[in-house]
Amino acid sequence: MAQRDIMDDERLCTVVAGLVSDAEAYRNDRSADRETAMEYFDGIMSDVPVDEGRSKVVSRDVRSAVKKVLPSVLRTILGNDEVVEYTPIGEGDEDSAEAASDYVNYVALPECHGRQQIEDAINDAIRLRNGIIKWWQETRIEVKASLHTGLGEEEFAVLVSDDDVEVVEHTARTEMVEMPDPETGAPMPTPVPVHDVRIKRRVTKSLPRIAAIAPENFLISSEAIRLEDSPIVGEHLKMRRSDLVAMGYDRAEIDKLTAAPAGTSDQDAEESTRRRDVYQHDDATTKAMEELDYYELLVRVDYDDDGIAELRRLVFAGGLKKENLLENDDWDEVNYADIVSERRPHQWEGNSITDDVKEIQKIKTVLLRQTMDNLYWQNNLQPIVQEGVVQNPSSVTNPRFGEPIIVGQGVDVRAAVGYNIVPLVADKSFAMLSYLDEEMTDRTGISDASSGMAPDALQNMTAKASAMVEQAGIGQTEMMVRCIAESLKPVFRGLLKLVIQHQDKPRTVRLRDEWVTFDPRTWNADMDAIVNVGLGAGTRERDMMMMQHVIGLQEKILGSMGPVVGQQFVSVDNIYNGISKMVEAAGLKSVGLYFTKPDPAAVQQAMEQQSQAPSPEQIKAEAALALEDKRTEGKVAIEQVKAQTKQSEFAAKMQVETNKEAAQMQADLQTQLAELEAQTEAKRQELIAAAALKAQDHQVQREKIAADAQLKREEIVSRERIAAAGRDASIQQAQASSIGRAFEKNERAGQ
Repeated sequence: MAQRDIMDDERLCTVVAGLVSDAEAYRNDRSADRETAMEYFDGIMSDVPVDEGRSKVVSRDVRSAVKKVLPSVLRTILGNDEVVEYTPIGEGDEDSAEAASDYVNYVALPECHGRQQIEDAINDAIRLRNGIIKWWQETRIEVKASLHTGLGEEEFAVLVSDDDVEVVEHTARTEMVEMPDPETGAPMPTPVPVHDVRIKRRVTKSLPRIAAIAPENFLISSEAIRLEDSPIVGEHLKMRRSDLVAMGYDRAEIDKLTAAPAGTSDQDAEESTRRRDVYQHDDATTKAMEELDYYELLVRVDYDDDGIAELRRLVFAGGLKKENLLENDDWDEVNYADIVSERRPHQWEGNSITDDVKEIQKIKTVLLRQTMDNLYWQNNLQPIVQEGVVQNPSSVTNPRFGEPIIVGQGVDVRAAVGYNIVPLVADKSFAMLSYLDEEMTDRTGISDASSGMAPDALQNMTAKASAMVEQAGIGQTEMMVRCIAESLKPVFRGLLKLVIQHQDKPRTVRLRDEWVTFDPRTWNADMDAIVNVGLGAGTRERDMMMMQHVIGLQEKILGSMGPVVGQQFVSVDNIYNGISKMVEAAGLKSVGLYFTKPDPAAVQQAMEQQSQAPSPEQIKAEAALALEDKRTEGKVAIEQVKAQTKQSEFAAKMQVETNKEAAQMQADLQTQLAELEAQTEAKRQELIAAAALKAQDHQVQREKIAADAQLKREEIVSRERIAAAGRDASIQQAQASSIGRAFEKNERAGQ
């Protein structure tokens, strides 16, 4: 048994170089058509030369056709919030399919700017035959510099402890800060260390990405029919050394690679045409900004020599040799999709609007230039002047207002100056131009009617004829929409796989004014994707009318069959979908602002309650029994009323007798009360008189007692006065005796 010859990197690079050479030759062959298409769209018709001094007008039919059909296509595919819906393929995938649809539409697609990239790819498909979309998980390193001042010890330690932070400049200083005293609590100036630091932070980001690839950068085998079957698919573009280092490649290895020459290939010429020569290479570019030839390729090759070609991802920079190989990995699927508006059977390349309109634009441009030249001749006739007759020839060849034409003496002016009469043929071109417009409509199906406008040309047509013209254009536009939507399926399936593979933890986002947690790790990566193509490429009025018919038919089914049987044909989800499509057709973005999507559990519970409700026959029988019960209750009520009437009459008679007895008793009671009141009043008067006499006696006694007390007080006062007079006389006598004794003492002392 012969030993297997496992392929080494040297041999692999040789095989890949051959595949790349074939793919680049195929790309360059198609490059001329794409350049022409871009020039026709921009109104640059280099293949229709202009004679000196003649009209340079250009008919812009390609641009007009693209701008008519493009809004309808984009609105139909990208005009609503939910571009894609994922469908379950296994039992239990229902909830994850709904969650995946919400996450991709409202989170992943906006984060990777997916709508803009899809729009660019659709634009390429309509103008340049094929649009290319690529999806991948991008991991990039971004370096951001920042200055932080006045950091405390803890803040500085936390900042520089991060492994992704590099300190560029650091200054430590001391500031006096008012801080409370530990003992007294009073504020006191305290020196505090403060740090000023300038840092560089390396931030690593990993997000799913979608990008529309420029056609001149895309490589595919010349024999390919589908991308999945092509032996090589990939990109060849120019990339700066700085970008490669940011992608994670070793800087030393990147610096060794040879820079790419500028502006020498057909690829550069096509890029310059696409970007309208706005990009110029700078010869004084620094090394980090130098551009390298960058190849990212998906190649089918029997690398392990097992007889089956496997898909591998190869990345080259600076060339296709072994020393230029940066990556060589197994790969699971082709992460490219080709978007076409009209497919060619058994071919990879599709048809474009430019292919249908380019020839018409060329013919119309020639006719318009000839028409304008003829009108110019009519407005500026060619003068005929006899030589030597006109003395100032410039007045004829270059006339000015008011300038005279001077002729010789005796010369007839009318004979001296004449004009070459050019016949007017411009009006003959108008019929041909109208025919070409009709031919363009027949080829593309694009007209004012199909673009959503009400053309003046349809005003004099019958309603049926107008509808037929509009429907013919809409039909071709719808075919383009369906073809583009089918081409987008691999994009959304690939985006879902990226989310499931690379999001390693649940994520909480705000969705429909609520915080929702998504955990893609539990989702099925093989779920199918359905691109919502709206209701067609017609006008909004047409779309709304269609949905009105659908909703009316749903109501008719539910009304005629009943809610239980009707649910077999029209579910609650069907009704909500009809309403949501009606809202979308009206041009309103968010359906949730106007209608709430029914909860499946609540709907199931309501249906169970409805199924347990009694049948119409049972309801009718119960109603008959209830009616009979009502009649029986009525008879009983009548007998009760009669008995109550008799009882009321007896009670009334008894009440009359009782009232008579009560009245007599009331009269006797009133008489007795009157006699009792008279006796009570007489007794009260006697008591009042006795009290008055007794009060008078008490007053006399009080006055007598007061008089006796007064006499006693006066007697006491008199006695006190006499006693006081005696005391005063005794005091005076004592004083006189004391003075006499003192006088005698003084005399004895003098002697």
